[in-house]
Amino acid sequence: MQSKRTLQVAVLILVALGLLAVVFYTPIWWVSLTAPNYPEESFPDGVRIHFHMNGVFNGCKKQEKAEIVEEEALDCVHEMDTINHYVGMYPIAAGGPVERGFGQFLMAFMGVMLLGFIATKPKLRMTVLTVGFSAITIWMSITLYGKDGFSLQNAGYVRALVTSLDQDASGETSEPEIVIGGITGMLKDSLEESGIEVILPSQAAAKKAEMEATGGDKKHLIEQLKLTYDIDQVKSEALLPWDGSAFQVMSWHYAKSLGRYFNNPAEIAPMVKNLELAIDVVFVGLLGAMALMVFGSRKNGGLLYWLLILAPIALPLFFIIDYSAWLWWYGHTLNDMGAFSVKPFMPTVFGDGKVAQFTTHSYPYKGFGLMILTSLILAVAALIRFKQMKNLNYEC
Repeated sequence: MQSKRTLQVAVLILVALGLLAVVFYTPIWWVSLTAPNYPEESFPDGVRIHFHMNGVFNGCKKQEKAEIVEEEALDCVHEMDTINHYVGMYPIAAGGPVERGFGQFLMAFMGVMLLGFIATKPKLRMTVLTVGFSAITIWMSITLYGKDGFSLQNAGYVRALVTSLDQDASGETSEPEIVIGGITGMLKDSLEESGIEVILPSQAAAKKAEMEATGGDKKHLIEQLKLTYDIDQVKSEALLPWDGSAFQVMSWHYAKSLGRYFNNPAEIAPMVKNLELAIDVVFVGLLGAMALMVFGSRKNGGLLYWLLILAPIALPLFFIIDYSAWLWWYGHTLNDMGAFSVKPFMPTVFGDGKVAQFTTHSYPYKGFGLMILTSLILAVAALIRFKQMKNLNYEC
């Protein structure tokens, strides 16, 4: 009977792990803006974006209509950034930088916790957690602080960072304009000599279409980030040479996102410092949480033991709290350089709202449904384990 229940728990948790892997690559929430100047014929879903665990992506689809000719779908992430910046809101890429950067590690962390929960014997559970957490620690350390560690980030996250820098505030592509001659020309030659492909503006459209057809090559995307970084370094002596660590890329990208529309270094610099501190704090915090979980796995029962499954069960709640907090930040951290002055406000978390002539829509998407399903499956597994342990205590 006990072995049957252990098997049931194992099967349910393995199913939940599979669902968590799908959730990571599935849109969890969608937001759109509709207004008279975005007619339904051209924008059936309005200006729409999709929130994933590892980034924010375009939710607008290419229109296939006789009266509308589109070579590619409108970049609605950029479109929404353009709309929002008029009231002083920072770009979408400025929100949740730590959560997105640590997303793959947090999901792996929960995965190891669930694998540890399957084990009924403390020694086996400690072994599973120790081995799993050690692997995550090495992976996370190299990625965040190691040379070229950014290459260990997932492709979706890398693509989201590149996409967010694809266009500048003027609406033109931010593909760096290479001038043959001068410092920039020398940099171009130097980059090409070192084996880095430099894409000229005239080649950008064709290259972008090629990347979209193939799903995008992560190595190429990282090279494009490095190219943009190196040109920024020429413009600013404050930037250190590229080392390819995720810490460096996250910090630089955050500063670039904040300054995309509002070039105010005095305001942006402290925010970047706070991000760098947050990265270090979360890194150390995760190491501490791993050690605590291993310590708590020494025996069956107790709060730390049940946290192995309760924390993953609460993932939808964590997402809602984090999503709401960042929406509050967007509406209450308005830059004075916006074209219009508005009072701080709370954007719509769920449902429909109104801001000026825009109607906002914010609703869960299929990824959130999979989160709920995962939580229900894990809740059943937790209930089975609770009854199993209760019977074991009764028999003793």
